[in-house]
Amino acid sequence: MITTKGPEALAEAFKALKTIPNLITLDLQSCKIGDNGAQALGEALKTNSTLAALNLYGNSIGDSGAQALGEALKTNSTLATLNLTLNSIGESGAKALGEALKTNSTLATLDLTSNSIGESGAQALGEALKTNSTLATLNLSINSIGDSGAKALGEALKTNSTLATLDLTRNSIGDSGAQALGEALKTNLTLATLNLSINSIGDSGAKALGEALKTNSTLATLDLTRNLIGDSGAQALGEALKTNLTLATLNLTLNSIGESGAKALGKALKTNSTLATLDLNSNSIGESGAQALGEALKTNSTLATLDLTLNSIGESGAQALGEALKTNSTLATLDLSSNSIGDRGAQALGEALKTNSTLATLDLSSNSIGDRGAQALGEALKTNSTLATLDLSSNSIGDRGAQALGEALKTNLTLATLNLTRNLIWYKGLLAFSEALKTNSALITLGLEGNLILLKIVEAFSEALKSKCTLATLDLTCKLTEDNGAQALGEALRTDSTLTSLYLAGNLINSSGVQSLACTLKMNSTLTTLDLQNNSIGDGGAQALAGALKINSTLTILDLSRNLIGEIGAQALDEAIKTNATLTTLYLQDNSIGDNGALAISQALKTNSSLTTLDLWGNSIGDNGAHALAEALERNSTLTTLYLQNNSIGDNGAQALSQGIQMNSTLTTLDLWYNHVTDKGAMALYKVSHICLVGAQVRFKHTSLRLI
Repeated sequence: MITTKGPEALAEAFKALKTIPNLITLDLQSCKIGDNGAQALGEALKTNSTLAALNLYGNSIGDSGAQALGEALKTNSTLATLNLTLNSIGESGAKALGEALKTNSTLATLDLTSNSIGESGAQALGEALKTNSTLATLNLSINSIGDSGAKALGEALKTNSTLATLDLTRNSIGDSGAQALGEALKTNLTLATLNLSINSIGDSGAKALGEALKTNSTLATLDLTRNLIGDSGAQALGEALKTNLTLATLNLTLNSIGESGAKALGKALKTNSTLATLDLNSNSIGESGAQALGEALKTNSTLATLDLTLNSIGESGAQALGEALKTNSTLATLDLSSNSIGDRGAQALGEALKTNSTLATLDLSSNSIGDRGAQALGEALKTNSTLATLDLSSNSIGDRGAQALGEALKTNLTLATLNLTRNLIWYKGLLAFSEALKTNSALITLGLEGNLILLKIVEAFSEALKSKCTLATLDLTCKLTEDNGAQALGEALRTDSTLTSLYLAGNLINSSGVQSLACTLKMNSTLTTLDLQNNSIGDGGAQALAGALKINSTLTILDLSRNLIGEIGAQALDEAIKTNATLTTLYLQDNSIGDNGALAISQALKTNSSLTTLDLWGNSIGDNGAHALAEALERNSTLTTLYLQNNSIGDNGAQALSQGIQMNSTLTTLDLWYNHVTDKGAMALYKVSHICLVGAQVRFKHTSLRLI
């Protein structure tokens, strides 16, 4: 695989095509090669006999470039995948590609997402599909093909015998377009995936698709997210599911489906034997709709995933689903978030979990569950042997509920993830969790963000970490941990061998507290993520962490945003980054490192070989700092993302960065939002970004030129 970037991208590509005899994949994503570059590539493809995949995503290729590539496809005999996403290909370009597909015998995947092929472009591709015998995947998302384009593709599908995946997301397709596709599905024998999300399909379009599904024998996935099918459309699809034998995934998110639509789907599920995933997120099925689905689950033997997020099912709906889970033996994932099920609903689900032997993931976030509901779930976890993930975030669980869950964790052998962020848990409840961790052997992730942890609780968790704890992720964000708590955690991490992620954002940790963590990092060999944002570690804390980074060989992500770090702290981090070989992401947002701090970090970037993301947002960096960073970019070979938003960089700094970018071959994202760059500086960056920024986002504020 060859990924070419930088100002010599095209030259390198052509050289590779001519000199590498076994070149299979060429990635030119976002090099902005334009029509001229596409024309040159087209010429090369006419004689190349090895290239199988070509990525031209985001390259400002227009119709003439697409026409050149089309000409090449007429004779090329190896290219199997062509990605032309996010270009400027219109109707004539699509027509040229269509003509090529009539004779081409190798292309299997064509992606034209986010172009402007329109109705006539889709019609041309449809004509090609009538005779083409190799294309298996066609993505035409966001192309304004409309009903006429959908009709043309529908006609093609009646005779085409190879296309397996067709994506028509966001194309202004209405009922008549859906009806045409439905007619095609009645006879088509190969299409397995059809994505019609974010269109304007109403009940009559859904009815047509439903009629097709009664006889279609190949479609496995149908996505109708964000359409307007309503209850009558859902009823039609339900009727189809009674006899359909192939559909495995049906996504009906955001479709104004109410109780009667849900009842129809529930009735279908009683006899359907293939549907494995049903997504009804953000509809209005209500209690009776959930009850109907619950009845279906008592006998259904194939559904594995059911998403009922934001459906107002209430406690009665949850109770019905709980009853179903007592006998259901296939459902593995159930999402009931944001449904106001309350304690009674949680209690019903808890009773079900005592005997259910298949459910692995249960999302009950944002459901007004209090202590009684949590207690019921805790009782269930004492005997349940399958649930691996339980999300109870954004509820009203207090100490009693937390204590019950903690008791359950002492004996539970399967729960790996427990999310209790944004509840009302205090001292006794949190102490129960720390005690449970000493004996629990399964929990890997515990989320406690937004609860209140005092020093004694932090010390208790620290003691738990010293035991043979399995916890890999601990989130203590915004808990008023303070320095003594950080010191206790530091002590624990010296012997802990499982924790990989520790989140301590928004506490009151200053330099003395972080020194203990720094000492730990010198010997700890498992922690990969440390989040200390929104504390007060200052320069002294940054110096301590820098000393640790010189020795540590596992930490990959360090967040020090909003920590009162100035030039001295930045200079210390500079010394560490020069030698550290594992840190990939460093966040220093909203500190006060200034130009001198930027200069210091720039020196490190010249030799560092691991850092890929650097965030210097809001650091009072001016043109001098930008000049230093530009010099670093000329030599750095790993940084892909540089955030410089909300600084004081002007046109001189922007021009310097443009020069640095010309020599850089890795940077993909540069963000200059809220600086003092005018059109002059913006144009300097634009001139190089269209040549060498791969996947580039160059953002400006306070200038008439804005590039995203």
